[in-house]
Amino acid sequence: MVKAKPDFLFMSVVYLFIIAVFIVTFYPFWSIFIISLNSAEDTLRGNLYLWPRDFSLASYKQILSDSEIWNAIKVTVLRTIIGTPLAVVVISMLAFTLSKRELVGNRFWTLYFVFTMYFGGGLIPYYMVLKSLHLIDSFMVFILPGMMNVFYMIIVRTFMQQLPQELDESAKMDGANYLQVFFKIILPLTTPVLATIGMFTAIMHWNSWFDSYVFTYNADLKTLQAVLVKILNQYQTSSMVGDAQQLADASKRLSVSPDTIRMAATMVATLPIMMVYPFLQKYFVKGMTLGAVKS
Repeated sequence: MVKAKPDFLFMSVVYLFIIAVFIVTFYPFWSIFIISLNSAEDTLRGNLYLWPRDFSLASYKQILSDSEIWNAIKVTVLRTIIGTPLAVVVISMLAFTLSKRELVGNRFWTLYFVFTMYFGGGLIPYYMVLKSLHLIDSFMVFILPGMMNVFYMIIVRTFMQQLPQELDESAKMDGANYLQVFFKIILPLTTPVLATIGMFTAIMHWNSWFDSYVFTYNADLKTLQAVLVKILNQYQTSSMVGDAQQLADASKRLSVSPDTIRMAATMVATLPIMMVYPFLQKYFVKGMTLGAVKS
């Protein structure tokens, strides 16, 4: 069946709009990528748009030869692989508890947690609480505060409330307790939403830099994103102009420049989490749609 002309024009406009949005969102990333793969001398000429003119891996060699970068990668990977599953377990267990209408004070406890989404004490009280818990300048400052996210908990709770109640009832009739119901019945059925919040939590841990910047002083506890911020700011602070000039002069001998170093550091910090995304993408729409509407 041939489409009517108005329909064809409408779909053409839609596709053109989608292509335009893709170009606008993708090209900045592509620009960073090609600059990171271009030699410093050629990059200074400008007009670098589609692909590297003078291919060079010198910037990546410079970045990956820095022990600070490797230590930051280790810290970031550790906080991601430890913090993500712990957060998923804590969030899902609390969501399971609050999804039970027979819980005494169910509405009160739900409002108690929701209240924290809208009101907080601020950075200084938060810092004082972490200090009183001896978490300042500790690796656990990356793990414990991130184990609970109320927004994700509400999504999971809503998802669980939409599951048939007969599953719980039949399991209890067979002698199962709440833990058995949770681990053997509920968790397998909530895989889409758990994968969704797990991915979001992993991205949060991987991209986090502020907690490392504020709550840690030991250089061995700095995350990859915190080191990236340091590199990005290194040549933009007026108080460091002299050091930046010296480093820039040294960089010329290595066929790298401040721009190529910053771009290479950005790619090193971005690519790993982007490579994981396609494997969990199929869960995103289903998980967010099923768990984000009903209250």
